Formats: sequence, C-alpha cells, structure tokens
Amino acid sequence: MELRLYDTLSREKRTFVPLDAKNVRMYVCGPTVYDFAHIGNARPVIVFDVLFRLLRHFYGEAHVKYVRNITDVDDKINDRAARDFPGLPLNEAIRKVTEETGKQFHADVDALGALRPSVEPRATEHIGEMREIIEKLVAGGFAYVAEDHVLFSPQAMNAANAGLPRYGALSNRSLDEMVAGARVDVAPYKKGNTDFVLWKPSKPGEPSWPSPSGIAAQGRPGWHIECSAMAWKHLGEHFDIHGGGIDLVFPHHENEVAQTCCAFHQQRMANYWMHNGFLQVESEKMSKSLGNFITIHELLQDWPGEVLRLNMLKTHYRSPIDWTMKSLEESAKTLDDWYRVAADVEPGRPAASVVEPLLDDLNTSLAIAALHGLRGTDVNALAGSLRLLGFLSESAAQWEGRKQQASGIDAKEVERLIAERTAARARKDFKESDRIRDLLTAMGVAIKDSKEGTTWEIAR
Repeated sequence: MELRLYDTLSREKRTFVPLDAKNVRMYVCGPTVYDFAHIGNARPVIVFDVLFRLLRHFYGEAHVKYVRNITDVDDKINDRAARDFPGLPLNEAIRKVTEETGKQFHADVDALGALRPSVEPRATEHIGEMREIIEKLVAGGFAYVAEDHVLFSPQAMNAANAGLPRYGALSNRSLDEMVAGARVDVAPYKKGNTDFVLWKPSKPGEPSWPSPSGIAAQGRPGWHIECSAMAWKHLGEHFDIHGGGIDLVFPHHENEVAQTCCAFHQQRMANYWMHNGFLQVESEKMSKSLGNFITIHELLQDWPGEVLRLNMLKTHYRSPIDWTMKSLEESAKTLDDWYRVAADVEPGRPAASVVEPLLDDLNTSLAIAALHGLRGTDVNALAGSLRLLGFLSESAAQWEGRKQQASGIDAKEVERLIAERTAARARKDFKESDRIRDLLTAMGVAIKDSKEGTTWEIAR
C-alpha cells in the first residue's frame, strides 16, 4: 500500500516518497495567539493530526517530526495587550496575552483529540534565524533595504532564473494577477507593487529587536518570514510536507516558498503542499457581523471534543464543510454507538478497509463509512481503527458518565424509577409502567428493555 497526497503545487495526487524514511518531516502553520481559536482554526489542527497519526503508523513514532508554529508577534496581539493590560509596559502585556491565549489554544485542541506536535516553536524565539535569512536574501539580490524596511522583490526572483521556482507557481498566478487580485500596500520606498515586507521599523512602544542588513533602527519581522525561519531551524532547507488552510496559499505560502528557495538556492521548500478547504456555519460564511462566529471553546461547553472531531472528518479535507447543528447531533449519536460497542474491547490492528481510504489523500469520509461496516463484523479492528483516527480516548463508562454529568440527570433517581417501573410491569400495572417511562423520557432518559433487564442512556 502506498500513500498518495494531493499536492497544491503540481495540482495532482502524487505518491508520497519521503526524503528520508527515518526522518519524515511536516510543517503546518499554527495559530496567532491573541484570542480563542474559532472552529475554522480547528480544521487544519484535526486534518494534519490525522496525517501525523497515519505517518507515525507507517514510519514509526520515532521517525516522524511534526512542527506547528505559534505566532506571538502580531498587530492583533499588540492591540489586545494594550486593551487588556493598559497599566503594564507593552512587552510585558504582550507576554501575558500570548501565554494566556496559548494555554487556551492547547486546552481546546487537546480536547479535540489532537496529538501535540513534535515541536511548537514561537516566532519571538527565532528572530536570529529571521535576520539570517533576510541577510542572505539581501546579499543575493532578492531583497533590498529602503527607509529602515527590508523588502523582497518577486521580480528579482523571477528574473534570476537560477534553478529557482517561479514566484506565483504555488497559487498559479502571474505577477499582474497578484496586483489586480490582492490588497497591495502602496509605499513610496517600494520598487515594485508586489514587493513584500521582510522587516519593518517598530513604532514607539511596539516590540522591537536589532535590525538586519545594517539598519540602525530597531524593528520587527514581517509575517511571512517567521515560518520560513522556524521551518528552516527545525526541519531544514528542504522537507517533506507543508500544510495549512486554503486561505494561506497566497500570499503567505507563496512568500514562504520565495524566501526559503532564494535564501538557500533550492528548487523546492517542501515536496508536498497540502491545504484544507473553507468552513461555513449553517451554509453561511462564518463572520462576527452575521453572529455565527463560533469558537472551539464555546462548542466544547456543549459537545465532547471527539464529536467535533468526527463532525470535521466526515467531509474530505479539501472540500468545503458546512458546520450544522444537525450534523453535530448525528456525530454525537454515532460516537455514542461506537463507545458502547468498541471502547472497552482490546483494540486490534486498524482494518485495511479503513486505512486504504486514508492512503488515498486522507479520504476520511470513506474511512468513516468503512468503520460503520466493521461494527457488526470485527469490533477489535473497529477499536484499533478508531484509535488510529484519534477516537476512544475514554472508557465507555467515562463517556456515558460525562454525558450524565453534562445533562444534570441524577443517576440514582433514574435507577429508582426504573426499579419502580420493573415492579409495576411485574404486577402487570402497565398504566403505571407507561407513566414512569414517560417521566423518564421527559427527563431526557432513553430506556431499553431486554431479557437481561432494563438499561438506560442519555437521549440526544
């Protein structure tokens, strides 16, 4: 069996062949830590967690390195720090914001069943690497200094034609299309409309560091250079997989490719570029103005993280996903069933019927269909397959207990009513038996009678 992944750069599925099977390397763009992450941010977390698990399954846990960065220098962070901690020096306030929101992010994605990456580098801890790349780009003629800024020139990159990729190849755009289709910062010191910032001077009170390329004023990095620096530091000049949301293809990933390839004279930064599709809420684009902006944290108040995970994986990662209440309810019912059937059995090897769709560009929707097929045939393989996909983190009793706790239902009272109903049935008092059943139903309890007796669960 071989793994095939859709590569955004070549626009086709390609057989995955790692540069080094004993050191498979993946980088995914992570959060900017200024507030609670929204449910759209959860999609790349879950998608690339599945890929991480699959790679570890085939190459061994010790042979896969997954890097997901944390951006902790950003205008939105600065704004929140000034708002929330007006009495503190800005740098101290920024540290408080990034530490708090970083912990929030970890708590949320842990609840989604996502494994922690091998490395989670912070942008502010890699300023030295950013300066080094910038100086390489200036020395190579791909970037220039102007009014205490350093700017990258896509025109210079394309003119060099020295075994480098074409700027615009990843997003499949020409330079003219980029100018027409993007918000271009107009500045008198820019030589070209598509030139983008690698480094800029800091305003008074903003975070700042010594600048590269002989600039006397202190400054801070542009957004794009951060990921080039962190990927280089932890994965090298050329690695296997780079992932993120489809919205990052241009300009962020396009600019990453340009910076890295020009600095290190490489034809590629990553051998495979993977991007997940957009997320809508109840068929509308998620937006604060529409009132449908939902954070992971908010959803976790009402749903177990594994329900959110399953709901995300029912749609192929490259397709748009419509996040609906109905779909969440269906996902919850499915997980209730899987926990009843498979949570407490010895997990077997993941079934080929589940693994094979995953090998076809992470086709989780077909893999989930295969899980349903295992339910009545091989519960050990079902348990192993579910664990591969990041499910069954609890016992069946823990799962049911969590539901009971969340529902506020008194288990002892339920058991008392069931005993009364059993007694009423024994004396053929069916009117009383039906009354108690209706009372339990009104409480949110579903009961099931069998030869062994009456069992119950929280109704959804």
